[in-house]
Amino acid sequence: MPTTTAPATRRGFGVTSRKDNWWVTPLLTFLGLSSFIIYSTWAAFQAADYFTNVGGADYLSPFYSPVFFDVAGIESGHALFGTQPGWWPGFLPFSPAFLILWAPAGFRLTCYYYRGAYYKAFWADPPACAVGEPRKSYLGENSLPLIIQNIHRYFLYIAIGFLFFLAWDAWRAMWFTVDGEESFGIGLGSIVLSLNVFFLSGYTLGCHSLRHLIGGFMNHLSKSPVRSKCYSCVSCLNKRHMVWAWCSLFWVGFTDVYVRFLADKIDFRLF
Repeated sequence: MPTTTAPATRRGFGVTSRKDNWWVTPLLTFLGLSSFIIYSTWAAFQAADYFTNVGGADYLSPFYSPVFFDVAGIESGHALFGTQPGWWPGFLPFSPAFLILWAPAGFRLTCYYYRGAYYKAFWADPPACAVGEPRKSYLGENSLPLIIQNIHRYFLYIAIGFLFFLAWDAWRAMWFTVDGEESFGIGLGSIVLSLNVFFLSGYTLGCHSLRHLIGGFMNHLSKSPVRSKCYSCVSCLNKRHMVWAWCSLFWVGFTDVYVRFLADKIDFRLF
């Protein structure tokens, strides 16, 4: 019996048969990511108030960690190579954040979850499932600029390295120097910095690329108990990758706010 195939019709932008409030998620994503981008850009250009020492504890903003060079005239105690380098162009403003923020920004920008989120929220590609989009064709990720998304795995290596620096910052925040004597303690700032490491670790270590690196090349994970256990742990984190992504994004911004505006005024040492 002969059959005919009806030609597919393309929906106009925003046209859909859905009855739910499909636009809420992309709108909230747009507002959330836009707010973070605006604030983090502002914070990076400040080049000041990125560390504080209150009650003897040393707090450093994650937007500036690790600190390769301090701003001239500032001694944070965290700089690895001294103050502003001589090779920095004099006509450009200098901030320690400029030297490191490209790494976590690149990791999130190429993240599999964020990729789908901002494709919908910013590019409307599509704005939501079964909703018409504004373009007729899609070039995919085989050409510029989207081919850059394929370097996500390499940003992963750098992001894991950043976790060690942030963990060291959190550890330093648990040591209080009073009258020349150093003692271990926990302050509100210590908890803020530690939670930042916790959320960022959950997000980074639940990465799809890490999951593939651990178990993607093996047909029988059971033959390697260690890798099998690691694969299960990463898979467990990966199931909530969206939650880890948003919690870590919010908390890293909040940590900078705390260090910048609050720590020298209301920080409390719990013990």
